Amino acid sequence: MRKITNEELHRPSVDEFATMGRIPVVVVLDNVRSAQNVGAFFRTSDAFAIEQVMLCGITATPPSRDIHKSALGAELTVAWSHYPTTVECVSELKAQGYTLLCVEQVEGAVMLDKLQVETERKYALVFGNEVAGVDQAVVDLCDGAIEIPQAGTKHSLNVSVAGGVVLWPFFVALRSKIANRE
Repeated sequence: MRKITNEELHRPSVDEFATMGRIPVVVVLDNVRSAQNVGAFFRTSDAFAIEQVMLCGITATPPSRDIHKSALGAELTVAWSHYPTTVECVSELKAQGYTLLCVEQVEGAVMLDKLQVETERKYALVFGNEVAGVDQAVVDLCDGAIEIPQAGTKHSLNVSVAGGVVLWPFFVALRSKIANRE
């Protein structure tokens, strides 16, 4: 095997990326306290052509050296907005027709491996604070919840790792929308 060069990967330029389609998914960060976790979400959102990242409450916003450290410039290619509260953000997204799903261990959560991503829907995925998770008031506004199946002794994953795990099946199911600009 030979490692593929960056040129051979045929990734879009920043200008090309700005004009291409996105999958109909918005990432909502509910009071995520680590700027490096925020940066990791930007980088993952760039990789999977996420529509937008919503930064809520105490969540750090660009420009930030710590965000840039893990985003590696993706904070410049992915659209983002800041809201004073997550409740305000998810209420607006709900009014815009997004299906709101929190990534949280709650009664009635769908295990990620059982999730059916519906291609005609727009999704907003809410990820919570590293210690407290998604605030209960936000959980109450969501249409459902996703839980990541786990087998180890810890009860959770790092929030940015959870982001990559959860966003992958949405990307797989919805990536045809990137080319189609739906």
